[in-house]
Amino acid sequence: MQTDMALTFVAFCLPFLGALAAPLLTRILGHRAAWPLALFPAAILWHFTGFLPEVSRGEIVTGGYDWVPSYNVSFSWLIDGLSLTFLLLISGIGTLIILYSGGYLRGHPHQGRFFSFILMFMGAMLGLVASDSFLMLFVFWELTSITSFLLIGFDHAREASRRAALQALVVTGGGGLLLLAGLLVIWNVTGVTQLSLLLSFGEEIRASPFYLAILLLVLGGAFTKSAQFPFHFWLPNAMEAPTPVSAYLHSATMVKAGVYLLMRLNPVLGGTAPWETILPAFGGLTLLVGAVLAIRQTDLKLMLAYTTVASLGLLVLLTGFGSEHAAAAAALYLVAHSLFKGALFMVAGLLDHETGTRHITRLGGLGRAMPITFAAAVLAALSMGGLPPFFGFLGKEEVYTALGGGDLRAIAFTAAAVIGNVLMVAVAFAIAIKPFLGAKVATPKTPHEGPLLLWLGPVVLSVCGLAAGLLSSFVHPLISSPLASAIAGRPEAVTMSAMPHASVALLLSAVTVAAGIGLLAGFDRARAAADRLVNDIGWGPDRGFDQFMTGLVRFAHRLSRLLQPGLMEAYLTVTFVMVALALLLPLVWYGEWPRLPIWPADAQFHELAVMALALLGVGGVLTARNRLNAILALGIQGFSVALLFLLFGAPDLSFTQFMVETLSVVILALVMTRLHLQPRDARPLAQKIPDAAVAIACGLGFCLYLLRVTQGRFDPLLTDFFNLYSKAIAHGANVVNVIIVDFRGTDTLGEIAVVMTTGLAILSLIRIRKPAAENGKETRR
Repeated sequence: MQTDMALTFVAFCLPFLGALAAPLLTRILGHRAAWPLALFPAAILWHFTGFLPEVSRGEIVTGGYDWVPSYNVSFSWLIDGLSLTFLLLISGIGTLIILYSGGYLRGHPHQGRFFSFILMFMGAMLGLVASDSFLMLFVFWELTSITSFLLIGFDHAREASRRAALQALVVTGGGGLLLLAGLLVIWNVTGVTQLSLLLSFGEEIRASPFYLAILLLVLGGAFTKSAQFPFHFWLPNAMEAPTPVSAYLHSATMVKAGVYLLMRLNPVLGGTAPWETILPAFGGLTLLVGAVLAIRQTDLKLMLAYTTVASLGLLVLLTGFGSEHAAAAAALYLVAHSLFKGALFMVAGLLDHETGTRHITRLGGLGRAMPITFAAAVLAALSMGGLPPFFGFLGKEEVYTALGGGDLRAIAFTAAAVIGNVLMVAVAFAIAIKPFLGAKVATPKTPHEGPLLLWLGPVVLSVCGLAAGLLSSFVHPLISSPLASAIAGRPEAVTMSAMPHASVALLLSAVTVAAGIGLLAGFDRARAAADRLVNDIGWGPDRGFDQFMTGLVRFAHRLSRLLQPGLMEAYLTVTFVMVALALLLPLVWYGEWPRLPIWPADAQFHELAVMALALLGVGGVLTARNRLNAILALGIQGFSVALLFLLFGAPDLSFTQFMVETLSVVILALVMTRLHLQPRDARPLAQKIPDAAVAIACGLGFCLYLLRVTQGRFDPLLTDFFNLYSKAIAHGANVVNVIIVDFRGTDTLGEIAVVMTTGLAILSLIRIRKPAAENGKETRR
């Protein structure tokens, strides 16, 4: 068992080790470094394939290591049908993407950096889908946002890439904060911090008064990550990234992280009216919006990006629909989509790489020049179109079976699914046929078949889509049924086969394919109609994001101008006002006024003499004729306090006070002589009165607060602790020194750093010189 845990831990670490090795391997081997780097995800795929037998039997594999045991925080994993499917997809498709990147970015000066980024992202996704600990789930969730930011903005010299990367980071990062809040509320309600334990708390969470808050916070994280309307706009803009990023992050992995979260929490949060209303409504709307926006595009990657938005909407719809076959439909469509969409994205990148363009209106007649690419595109499109015997056919059949019903809700969502699928069928066939058939169109580069590294990925994925459909009786027990069972939270047996059977679902599939082919015949007219519709609507969330960011920057600028006007006097006034309020308001609010002694009856003559000396110093400060005399008189206060410390038996503290006060007077006097400030305080009376009021309020606040503290019951716990352990543990007889050096060593180090920083700041003020406006001379400021 320990060996298996160690190997699993190593498997999670492999992508990060590959990321460290990538720059060196690329420097040595060039683009051929893709082959050894692909061994890292291939080894991960091999390792997790070994979990298929026990997961197919309905078992759940958990493991991990304690991180912070006192807070029940651990690096732990949960491997069931849901997480294992994602682990296999991430590592399997990741292996092909690494190879594809070697050919696509051949000769790029930063190819090693790209390999590092995409391997780090792979590690983040593996950790996300396998995390059992809430904390680790959130850490990997945010790490996917950070690494995707690096990948989307890889071509950082282009403004569009920088904007897309920032947009993705803002949207998904903001959603991550909502998810963190949701996880904290779940922890507060259930007291558990692990998903494997949470699965048995469904009834408690659904009955909790915080259920709706938990649901909305979790949906905020999932919807932003999986590009649900109205947060869908960041995903198509992320197509500014290189095509390997689009094929990996935005079809098979990152954008499905939100879907994964919803599927994982379906047994806990599902089965309620809000769940079965919000998810289908937003999922159905996202499906239609994505499909309509896809049909109006001419860029192959954007066409696929918007169909990805639509597919994610369909998955969310199915996850929240709550019917008998909904979990099975979501499971089948998730796997089918990962296979055919990853293949089609790589086909689009291959066309762009070999022809110099990916605009569908500028491509045609490439079938003979690129036969392998053509075959891969056709196979993937047939699966996306839902034709038998491809795995996509099984997914589409199960979708229509799950949504079927006689009530108005079922009819409405079935209609939405049919409309969305018709549009996606048309897009899929357009991508697979238009660039390869018809008259040959002149392209910026002479077209020819790409190298092995480029066509291997799309061929493997498209063939897998066909093989999975043909071997569905073998795939279902290993993949589909465990996946559907984890989504539903109960045992589910998926039995859909590639052999068509007479049913309403088959009729709807036939209608979908026929309508999609008909739409393909008038594809240009359909694109023009969709374009007019979107232009008539005008404003959209993408423009709204720009407006939001512009408003946020303006607000931040104005708030900074208000709070940071550049006047030291304003900063000090605000600081001391807040200090006075913090000291006085609690005393007033809670009625904790101290008992005010009329006269210190037990005070001795020498103590009264020191107090009189302090009052004399105050009078000297108030009556001083210049600033230097005021500074010297102010030092009398510090020396008086030091004398009091000495009289009351604290010689170490007294010595420290003497040193600090002496240094303060010297430094202030030095600053005065070097800065050439006015010798007198030139403030008018109208300014002196408020400043005096603030000073009196601060002094009164400290006085009353200290009186109230000293009048309370003394707790000797710390005193006894230091007296008991100073000699035994720290080997010091002087308790004060032991406290400062040992028990408060870190705090003392911080105080020394503050003093050093203050000294450097004073030194910089003293050395500031400002060019004079007259005679070319320099004067000190």
